[in-house]
Amino acid sequence: MSLEAESDLTGTIARLFIYPVKSCAGIEVQEALLTETGLDLDRAWMVVDAQGQFLTQRTLPRMALIRPELKTSEMVLRAPGMLALHVGLDVVEAPATVTVWRDTLPAWDMGAVAAQWFSDFLGQPCRMVRFDPDHRRWSSKEWTGELDAHTQFADGFAVLVTSEASMDTLNERLQAAGYAPVGVERFRPNVVLGGVEAHDEDRIEGVRLEVEGHEVELRHVKPCARCPIPNIDPATAESHPAVSDALSAYRADRRLDGAITFGMNAIVAKGAGQVLRVGQRFGANFRFD
Repeated sequence: MSLEAESDLTGTIARLFIYPVKSCAGIEVQEALLTETGLDLDRAWMVVDAQGQFLTQRTLPRMALIRPELKTSEMVLRAPGMLALHVGLDVVEAPATVTVWRDTLPAWDMGAVAAQWFSDFLGQPCRMVRFDPDHRRWSSKEWTGELDAHTQFADGFAVLVTSEASMDTLNERLQAAGYAPVGVERFRPNVVLGGVEAHDEDRIEGVRLEVEGHEVELRHVKPCARCPIPNIDPATAESHPAVSDALSAYRADRRLDGAITFGMNAIVAKGAGQVLRVGQRFGANFRFD
């Protein structure tokens, strides 16, 4: 039976993004290896303060200006007024202990040169760390149910999914209020769906694909509650409340006690080891709860 015949709706993967360093700029890609923890190298690195607490654009908007580029064996980080920082993809220097939200976990420190680079640009003592691949950071069973799922330095789940239509609806509201449209990059998704209606991602059980004869499933588990980061212009690091104001008018989510949400957190239920590509067709079934 075909994917279309089994599904309530079908569409395509319109865009793919990875964010190698948590809360720094993302990289749009045409394809990405899917792993148990999400897209390969997504949130594999993180910036922490002197106490090992994670740092994000919530308190340091300038992180939006740090732009990574992935090469064969290294990542190159660039930021305004800074020489490029070259980081080996498979090089670490010393063990470390870091904290992401309520999770305290082992990691690997990337050394003094990286620490000085981030400290100079962000204006406070910082360290750069790499996720320890031998550690399992589990997603909340309250949302994953019977499925065990884990992630790296993402806030809580492996993959964030939204849609082109959802962005179109938001931008229509922004323009009606006299503001310029914004890019989906502000919402830091991994997978952007095309060919669906606005916020269909909220209403489906997940995204199913067949990749080279293998079944892939991204199970949608939790609406993504939004902090002020979407207010930050990724080109300038300047913040304006227009996006939050627009969302608050229509995106209060009863599933999260009225929190403002946009996009869905997903876990990798099937298909780790397969490659997601822009243009792939997917099927999905609506949930009824």
